[in-house]
Amino acid sequence: MMILVTGGSGSGKSAFAEDCIVAFGNARRIYIATMYPFDEESRKRVKRHQAMRQGKGFDTLECYTGLARAAIPEGSTVLLECMSNLVANEMFQENGAHENTVKAVVDGVEFLQKQTENLVIVTNEIFSEAAEYQGDTKLYQKYLGMINQKLSDMADEVVEVVYGIPVYHKKYKASDVDRRSEIR
Repeated sequence: MMILVTGGSGSGKSAFAEDCIVAFGNARRIYIATMYPFDEESRKRVKRHQAMRQGKGFDTLECYTGLARAAIPEGSTVLLECMSNLVANEMFQENGAHENTVKAVVDGVEFLQKQTENLVIVTNEIFSEAAEYQGDTKLYQKYLGMINQKLSDMADEVVEVVYGIPVYHKKYKASDVDRRSEIR
């Protein structure tokens, strides 16, 4: 099962994603952390997310780039948080994929799908802003949009969290399992 969770900043998407992981049962829980703690604000955000996960049985794997090389125990239940950080890392970090970001990220998610029993991915809805961006920021939006579209196609469920309320744009149906196995 793959679930893509999106929403704006502070929407409750992280808490919803963690609840999904817990609802999958007692499989080994892996949290793939993609936020590179480069300043005080990001370090505070990391600590807040760590506190949210406290007591939920997650093992944390920090993976800022190269998702396809992540060492994930087969059959695990994985929470990847968050796609927008991973895309930025791949684009701008020295060891990132740069112009090959979209391929690197999608390949990484496909790798995770093969390794995991359940995969929940958190991404951000950044496309409703009225501001017009240029240069690297515009390219970042393009890459994240392309990746989000591809992931929503791959996902069994796509959920937008709005004010803590999940809105399902794509909902899992048992009949989809048969169709998905025919495609692969």
